Amino acid sequence: MNRYPLWKYLLIAATIVLGIIYSLPNLFGETPAVQVSTNRQSIIINESTQNRVATALQAANIPTDGMFVADNSLKVRFKDAETQLKARDVIENTLGEGYITALNLLADSPEWMAKIKANPMFLGLDLRGGVHFTMQVDMKAAMQKTFERYAGDIRRELRRLKIRSGTIQQNANSLTVPFQDPADAAKALPELQKIFSDVTLASEGNNIVLSLPEQTVTKIRTDAVKQNINTLHNRVNELGVAEPVIQQAGAERIVVQLPGVQDTAKAKDIIGRTATLEVRMVEDDAAKVQAALAGNVPTGYELLYSAGEHPQPTLVSKQVELTGDNINDAQPGFDDRGAPSVNLNLDGPGGSIFGELTSQNVGKRMAMVLIDQGKSEVVTAPQIQAPITGGRVQITGSMTTAEANDTSLLLRAGSLAAPMEIVEERTIGPSLGKENIEKGFNSTLWGFAAVALFMVVYYRLMGVFSTIALTANILFLIAILSAMQATLTLPGIAALALTLGMAIDSNVLINERIREELRAGVAPQQAINLGYQHAWATIVDSNITSLIAGIALLIFGSGPVRGFAVVHCLGILTSMYSSVVVSRAMVNLWYGRRRGLQNISIGSVWKPETQPAGKE
Repeated sequence: MNRYPLWKYLLIAATIVLGIIYSLPNLFGETPAVQVSTNRQSIIINESTQNRVATALQAANIPTDGMFVADNSLKVRFKDAETQLKARDVIENTLGEGYITALNLLADSPEWMAKIKANPMFLGLDLRGGVHFTMQVDMKAAMQKTFERYAGDIRRELRRLKIRSGTIQQNANSLTVPFQDPADAAKALPELQKIFSDVTLASEGNNIVLSLPEQTVTKIRTDAVKQNINTLHNRVNELGVAEPVIQQAGAERIVVQLPGVQDTAKAKDIIGRTATLEVRMVEDDAAKVQAALAGNVPTGYELLYSAGEHPQPTLVSKQVELTGDNINDAQPGFDDRGAPSVNLNLDGPGGSIFGELTSQNVGKRMAMVLIDQGKSEVVTAPQIQAPITGGRVQITGSMTTAEANDTSLLLRAGSLAAPMEIVEERTIGPSLGKENIEKGFNSTLWGFAAVALFMVVYYRLMGVFSTIALTANILFLIAILSAMQATLTLPGIAALALTLGMAIDSNVLINERIREELRAGVAPQQAINLGYQHAWATIVDSNITSLIAGIALLIFGSGPVRGFAVVHCLGILTSMYSSVVVSRAMVNLWYGRRRGLQNISIGSVWKPETQPAGKE
């Protein structure tokens, strides 16, 4: 009646052993480390890289606590932060260009645990420390960029149709394309309608007016935020920052959290950079250039300067012919003279546009304009000697090797749909994170101790079984979170504490049902069996309702709410297993093989007006 088959005991024992193994890494803490990665596809980090680093550190008399290669990155452990900083400088000087050397914190667990993927939980910003940014997306610039793209498409289509038009003018939410002849406008209208499906085109006399419906404006704004989030993900991933949180906050804001980042200035530089590339034509007319230098910049043009120690002025058109959206890949390299360069690989439409642009402007100059953090500068402005087709472009100019690396990284990670401004910045130090961990751990520990004391005093031996089952529940929950590589935050610790109270409810129900059966005069063995059977339906009902609420938080919540919901939902599932299966296994082992069992150690079971019975 109260016996499990051998395979059930073995299964429960196996789950407990696995729970212990996958929970243990969280006890070892973290150690300072230097992480070496690369932003070049041609560079592979392997044992040769590891040997170079080991030799350099040994020559500099810098001891290590071990190093290993994983996921095309080298991780080197150190005893303290001071040694870590010294080692970073040595490693940077040893490896040179093409490698990214970043400060990091690694789990101090044994390597055999890492090999079986037994890693500690990631800690969130509030527990580990790090940086938090709130960024505002410039929606006006996003709309401006969209209109510039539409204007470029219109000009290319009219050139293909050999229809002459005036300067395209942008109004608040529309573009006006002027024609000399109404017949030209009538001829161009149906052709333009074929390539613009999400806008409204109307003929007004000699003009064609392009306007954006409200749903298109909404889509442009939404897509701008999504593209910026994706670009930030790529940018952060390229630089080896682990467990970043990048998510939308409101209609026009993005929250970026980088737990464990120690070099906050570098993190701010990475996140704050908004590099985009634009291809524009250069105006070399001497009169216009002199007027621009005198402060009278001609309409439709912009006076920009080149990068370097001696910036040179260049008068460029405001009409953008090509943007970084068409870049498939960007890699640093060197030109025929050995000067640093950035080699671009354009997508199909970009290659076609660039080939057409260079074919129609042979002998003229074309500027590559890099826009970074709101500042526009001319990277290079070469003269077009011949049409450039095939989608492969080389950017050269007055740049250093480091600048070529940075530029290629930013362009490869993707251009932003619109510039962003950091409107909020918070830095949480490791000491504050450690304090939060201690407080969260102590609150959970004292809560567990209070619950365990109550159960043992009130339910005696059955309370001891319940406490062991509760311990197994916490073990399973931490093991699952660690195996999933979930990020634990302060709300997650709150959910863990809440799980203790919810899990013990199931054991209270079981023990009370057993007491009821004993009061009714049922034999102890039968009372145990009926108590678990009758309590199971109530346990399932109560936990399912809680699980539904947790799933709703998981689906509709964000940030800390989702962190709470993940731990809450997993805690419900593990509590159902531990409170019923694990506790029943212990009860079966202790009482199941006793013949003629007369009583159970479950505390007082008698009614006040009856004779005491069923108590040890």
